[in-house]
Amino acid sequence: MSRSLQDDPVVVTGIGAVSSLGATAESLWQGVTAGTRGIGELSLFETASHRTKLAAQVDTNALPQQFAHMSRADRFGCTATAAAAQNVPKDLLQSGRTGVFFGSSTGALFEGERFLHKLLNNEEGDLHSIVGLQNDGPGNAVAKQFRCGGPVITYSTACTSANVAIGAALDALHSGEVDVAIAGGADELCEITYAGFNSLRAIDSDPTRPFRKDRKGLLMGEGAGVLVLERRSQAIARGATVLAELVSAGRSCDANHVSAPDPEGRGAVAAINQALQEGGLSPDDITFVNAHGTGTPHNDVSESKAMNAVFGDRAKSLPITSTKSMVGHLLGAAGGIEAVLTVLSIQHRLLPATAGDTPSDPELGLDVVLHEARALPTSNVGISTNLAFGGNNAVIVLRSPRHSSPGDRAPEDNRSPEGQRSQ
Repeated sequence: MSRSLQDDPVVVTGIGAVSSLGATAESLWQGVTAGTRGIGELSLFETASHRTKLAAQVDTNALPQQFAHMSRADRFGCTATAAAAQNVPKDLLQSGRTGVFFGSSTGALFEGERFLHKLLNNEEGDLHSIVGLQNDGPGNAVAKQFRCGGPVITYSTACTSANVAIGAALDALHSGEVDVAIAGGADELCEITYAGFNSLRAIDSDPTRPFRKDRKGLLMGEGAGVLVLERRSQAIARGATVLAELVSAGRSCDANHVSAPDPEGRGAVAAINQALQEGGLSPDDITFVNAHGTGTPHNDVSESKAMNAVFGDRAKSLPITSTKSMVGHLLGAAGGIEAVLTVLSIQHRLLPATAGDTPSDPELGLDVVLHEARALPTSNVGISTNLAFGGNNAVIVLRSPRHSSPGDRAPEDNRSPEGQRSQ
């Protein structure tokens, strides 16, 4: 797609996140840069019948009480949006030109499961608890809560859902369909997905170790990640702080297998190359990668082959990390929280390490950031990749903002984002 509005790029003016490390982007950033694992024993439901017990579960006590009547996923999405959009003028947010582009794979399935369990035990269930049962629940809740009158679209493409949503928001802004986009995703832990991944033996019984030689599987998490996007001219005109530029997006399908990735990573290569082409970039322009990095033996091999195919010998020196090692795999929301972390890495010129104590797998041929966060150049172009069931692949490219106005600045050091207008 030609970018007729390339001279007026799409920029990020707000971020919000909910994860097992806390209910803000600040707590997320402080946690991942310190190498803190937000992982513990799952308490949402009984795990005795499952082969694993761990998950990256959100402490709902840290969430605002104003959203307490909602499902977990809706609460995550609204909490993250409230932080991301706090500096968007109310009249702009409610103008009818603000769209919501969300990804989700389970919606409020946990509440649906609880309701069903009560019915099966001849107990009275609360019908209100399943209002958000559909997987478009979080996006609809955000639109209703913040009175956004533009398009509200939910994408459910498994683990690429949020990245696909962000790419769709980019297109809508470039086409002039909307003036502001709330883009990202929210998902919650539920028993059916936990049991399903356990039955596939895709979950590690220990904390996940992406790209490590002894990796055994993924670890499930929950939460939300949200970006506020708008065209740069509007952001500058209203005095907004520009955190990063959303350059481009790429999407593809392996057309290979319902759950296994293409062994050679051909679909991922296609998505990355499309994103680079759309952004007018070459592989040499990329300074870091926030990888899908699930920690499963097959995913990490497939993704590493894709990186080597795109970047060649440079893959051995291109910093790559997987933040799933600390916040788990958020399924349909994974791209949202990883987009937030990509923005924060650009802001603070710092790439979090992939948590774990064992060596990276030398056969992957990647420069995996280990042990401690790594400093990045002053100006950065980062990609965030997501690979999903069904062979879905989605990639977004973000870069440092152009510094031409007082409100268009990056932080001067690598401290946490406390006090930033986006918090």
